[in-house]
Amino acid sequence: MGRSRSNILCFLVLCASFLVPASCHSYSHGALFIFGDSFYDAGNNIYLNTNIPKLNIFPYGETYFKHPTGRASDGRLIPDFISEFAKLPLIPLYLQPGNHHFTDGVNFASGGAGALVETNQGLIMDLKTQLSNFKNMEKQLRQKLGASEVKTLLSTAVYIFSIGTNDYMVPFTSNSTVLQSYSKKEYVKMVIGNITTVIQEIYKIGGRKFGLSKLLPLGCPPISRALEIVRTGGSGCMEEVTVLSKLHNRALPKALKELKSQLEGCTYSIFDAYTAGTAIFNNPSKYGFEEVKMACCGSGPLRASITCGQKVYQLCDNVSEYLFFDGIHPTEKANYQFAKLMWDGSPKIVKPYNLKTLFEK
Repeated sequence: MGRSRSNILCFLVLCASFLVPASCHSYSHGALFIFGDSFYDAGNNIYLNTNIPKLNIFPYGETYFKHPTGRASDGRLIPDFISEFAKLPLIPLYLQPGNHHFTDGVNFASGGAGALVETNQGLIMDLKTQLSNFKNMEKQLRQKLGASEVKTLLSTAVYIFSIGTNDYMVPFTSNSTVLQSYSKKEYVKMVIGNITTVIQEIYKIGGRKFGLSKLLPLGCPPISRALEIVRTGGSGCMEEVTVLSKLHNRALPKALKELKSQLEGCTYSIFDAYTAGTAIFNNPSKYGFEEVKMACCGSGPLRASITCGQKVYQLCDNVSEYLFFDGIHPTEKANYQFAKLMWDGSPKIVKPYNLKTLFEK
């Protein structure tokens, strides 16, 4: 087992300054509520009683936290950086045992989750389950703080989502035949429809500010390139999956624009992860990376098998040279770059607003 230990894993806390003088509550920063998949899950899956891989094993987490936290990276994830930029503490996990005030926000994300209930069904908390967890939390908050306090908290909060990747990847990495039952456009329409339904439900409860991301070119992470090697002998990107990301990325802004016209006071931010990711793939050294095709940690071709930390795996010498920590998940360095663009990037890459503007609005 090659285990050249490099700096591996960071964990950041998202927390919004919530000041509680004797009887009066004041929110000096909007709270941050986090929904989605393993790109945003800071450890909820550890507490699930299912056989989904938990990732609370070394070397996940080594870079920043110096121990595994359940984050799918060597260090911090995008929401960890967003909370830091927003001057919030690390945001607590919904499933983490203990008493939580939840007034800085909550992380509902679950690694492996999709917008479709069928994606990794029974193993994870899909987006619909995350929504019902959010509704439960809102009820608890109302009992503690009262309706008007909670209304203020929810209307000033920002709700960020990373969702869709698993809906499009799982049919290729499992024996699923779901893509034979629908046209590509129909399938994408279902995924987008489920995302917009959840946004509408959060809006009904009081949410107004939403941050979403387009998808990376999903044929290009190591796991997809390795599948392409097995299927065709070629080591390029797997175009069939990237086609789905492109369709999704075209449909998402249209759906959100339509939603905004229906929901008064609703505002949103879309980060173009596809363009940002493609720029790194095409010119890695410009962004400080040396390796964008192979994972830092894993096994098999391109170290793309998600076996990092398990019985047999290899680990790179210098994680900061890599775009991907394992076969699909970015390194902390890459997460920071993406988070920074989401936070205060120009309208070329995040629009109509960046997250900084959403927090200030």
